[in-house]
Amino acid sequence: MVKLGRVSDAARLRARRWDAIVLGSGISALVAAVRLGTANKRVLVVEEDAARAQHPALREPFFLSGLRDEGALHSAFRSLNIPLIDRRRITPERLAYQVVSPKWRVDAGGLDLTMAELSAWGLCEPSQAHSLLRILNEATDAERRAMLEAEVARTSRRIGLGRGANSGAYIRGLPVEAAHLDGDLKRFFDAQISVLSNLAQPKVTGEARARLMGLALAGGAGFGDAPPWLSGLLRRRVEAVHGDFRSVAGDFELISADGQPGIRVAESDDLWLARSLVIAASPTALSEALGPDQTPNFLKTKTNSCRRLGLHLRVERDAIPRGMGQRVVVLGEEIEGEDPRSRAASITAYACAEEPDKVDLVARMRAHNFDEYQTVEDELENRVRSLMPFSEDRLQRRKQRRPKWDDDGWLDDPKPGAGWPVVMNLRASGRPPVYRLDRAGVASLGFEGDLLLGWRGGDLIAEELQ
Repeated sequence: MVKLGRVSDAARLRARRWDAIVLGSGISALVAAVRLGTANKRVLVVEEDAARAQHPALREPFFLSGLRDEGALHSAFRSLNIPLIDRRRITPERLAYQVVSPKWRVDAGGLDLTMAELSAWGLCEPSQAHSLLRILNEATDAERRAMLEAEVARTSRRIGLGRGANSGAYIRGLPVEAAHLDGDLKRFFDAQISVLSNLAQPKVTGEARARLMGLALAGGAGFGDAPPWLSGLLRRRVEAVHGDFRSVAGDFELISADGQPGIRVAESDDLWLARSLVIAASPTALSEALGPDQTPNFLKTKTNSCRRLGLHLRVERDAIPRGMGQRVVVLGEEIEGEDPRSRAASITAYACAEEPDKVDLVARMRAHNFDEYQTVEDELENRVRSLMPFSEDRLQRRKQRRPKWDDDGWLDDPKPGAGWPVVMNLRASGRPPVYRLDRAGVASLGFEGDLLLGWRGGDLIAEELQ
């Protein structure tokens, strides 16, 4: 199927129209919807019902990077007009996260703290820790400035490198001092890159590595209370700018009627049309949900993909060791023939609104195919239990219905020659107008890439709708 399917009986259907329909409800989708609504465009966000029903902790990023060092999150909050009372709910924390292996547990946070931790655990000598972290701190700040100045995306076919201006005498990219690490020091940084990036295979460009390797040096930030958290705040902003939400439970089609793209829900007389359709879901997952006969060519990709599974657990508060942070990166045992980067797991703790004496945990790790799902879930639970040796039956898995396509856990690699800092093309089809917020293009940047994609993409699409 080359183009969107045409609806021949549109006259008998209940057609509703918007300026833009955003398919997907992840971070970049919600940010784009807010920017479109802020530009006075009527916007509809179409989400999967399983995603809407998920526990809110499963929809949150592992680490709210780019807030304390005035990065993408700090700038996005201002651009999206997130109320100050909500921004103040995110409190600064001493630790960004902990990185744990069977041999060491390093607290990663401010410059002095991380220096002391690396040398105390024997990952490197104090002098090496000092020089390495100093240059990484400078590199990540340079990448922060360049990232906020970069073009990120265009809506034309003429695309190329989108590098921000250099600041001072610093040359962008990964410093030589950080490019050739080995042993446990290399594992320490590789594990962070794995959980912070959104690539299927965590092979990150030099510019993105420079940003990710120094993120923890700004310290941590997090919500200390019950939801709404980030995704919930973004949903509120969509509603505040008069955006609508609709959910789909079963089959649906991407269609065209009266020259406009849209969505038709199976076994329904509803027809949702718009002046533009914005695809903000993984092409791999969306292709599987639509089926081969209903998948447009612009969704048919041949790139590496996988899924970062999220496992929801709940534990009694007094079962959590006192030294355990709110966020933990956990390395497993090294297995010969396996890339240890793909086996790094993240664990995040959240306040439990239903049971105040308990804590909700979300553990995540990559699974490269459906057959691995159960094995990965079991390994995630085992890693959590290894951090809480006396939890026993006080730690329980929670039932969850996993979305098929509307999930930021789906990870796709960019095509060769693409990916950050190369500027991506958002336009997937000219007639009818369809745009793709392709997360693979900014996957090296992780969470900050999602924010930038939705922000810049929403603004570009709004301009074309004038």
